Amino acid sequence: MTHCEDYLLFPNNIGTHLSIDEVSLSKGELYTFVTNKNGKGKQGTLVASIKGTLSKDIVDVLMKLSVDKRLQVQEVTLDMARNMESAVKQVFTNASLVTDRFHVIKLAMEALQHIRVSLRWEELDKENEAIKQAKVQQKKYEPTLLENGETPKQLLARCKYIVAKKPNDWTENQTQKANLLFKHFPQLQTAYYHSLDFRNIYENTQKTTAKIAFEKWIEKIHTEGMNHFFTVANTVKYNLDNILNFFDYRSTNANAESFNSKIKLFRANQRGVTDTKFFLFRLQKLFA
Repeated sequence: MTHCEDYLLFPNNIGTHLSIDEVSLSKGELYTFVTNKNGKGKQGTLVASIKGTLSKDIVDVLMKLSVDKRLQVQEVTLDMARNMESAVKQVFTNASLVTDRFHVIKLAMEALQHIRVSLRWEELDKENEAIKQAKVQQKKYEPTLLENGETPKQLLARCKYIVAKKPNDWTENQTQKANLLFKHFPQLQTAYYHSLDFRNIYENTQKTTAKIAFEKWIEKIHTEGMNHFFTVANTVKYNLDNILNFFDYRSTNANAESFNSKIKLFRANQRGVTDTKFFLFRLQKLFA
């Protein structure tokens, strides 16, 4: 097809529950893929592939679907990209939008990791200053060692995966390291438990209780002045309706991420995409 590099559309693969996400095919060139959850990552999964991520381009292609097909869609899962949200609202007017829980939690985890990295840079500055003073005084620099034999900067560098896990998932060695970390960096401990409280909101089974929990968490962040979490709190506040739709059927964008992983694996096996048309032809044969 002459338009295959710009878009592919498969109306017969439309379903009631869809996902939309973007992935890079080659040289950073992004394509938007609309997939049917009922396809289970096999034939019948691919609904549309659209070059680029502009809302206008996505709408122009999806509007080629008949009105009946578009009205069939009851739910669409997506990340927090405004262009995707705008396109879905215009095309699938009957559908409720569900912000993927993993993208929401990722925001809080990135804020936590930002605090850890900031503390590590502070320790590096302290060490450099100590080395400078030792040279001025013509003394041998002796680094400060913690109880486990690590320097503070080493401890902060090596605890990346510890603070990303829940306490129940820590090994005995990780528990000891976490206790040492929180003893010397109490601000990181406070941030860690704020992120843990945020993740635990998704354990709620009722939409109303989850809404109350989100609102309390946002208020707590602003009250305690946790400025590293301000962006997370404000993002959740402005996207709360779509975030709460998760609690209706607990739908996620996992199938779209799985589909993206398959594309990336094909791309890696071929050592990149040199012929985009043929690559899309293969995707069409496998998933459409």
